[in-house]
Amino acid sequence: MGRLLLAVAVVLAVALVAEVVRRRRAADPPTQPRHEVPAQLDRADFDGDGWLVAVFTSETCSTCADVVRKADVLRSDEVTVDTVTFQHRRDLHERYAIDAVPCLVVADAHGVVHAGFLGPVTATDLWAAIANAREPGSIEGGGCDRHEHTPPN
Repeated sequence: MGRLLLAVAVVLAVALVAEVVRRRRAADPPTQPRHEVPAQLDRADFDGDGWLVAVFTSETCSTCADVVRKADVLRSDEVTVDTVTFQHRRDLHERYAIDAVPCLVVADAHGVVHAGFLGPVTATDLWAAIANAREPGSIEGGGCDRHEHTPPN
């Protein structure tokens, strides 16, 4: 009988220690979405050849229309503007892991992304990014090949 009581006491002690250790262990933080601009696009997925301004949008996004309007001004013989709406081109949103809109991407004829913006963008920032992508160093302080901007909190 003494051995049985000793065994029960040992099992309870081990269970108590295990519970204390479990409670002290830090919980893993929840995973957070990573909103990123793609680094490369397949030009076969988009209209035109030459420079591309791809605007990933959603019909339910109120900010997207403003970004599309600003991007459309850039449309020319040298620059194709392609609006990629989630409701109509979900496949491209998934392919490029677009998880936040608006997402504007400036890519060259080979699909290399030179600039990108998440969220609202000013016309000045957009035009400067295009100018610097097409002619690096043409904009003061625009030495970075790729920009990621997110809206302020």
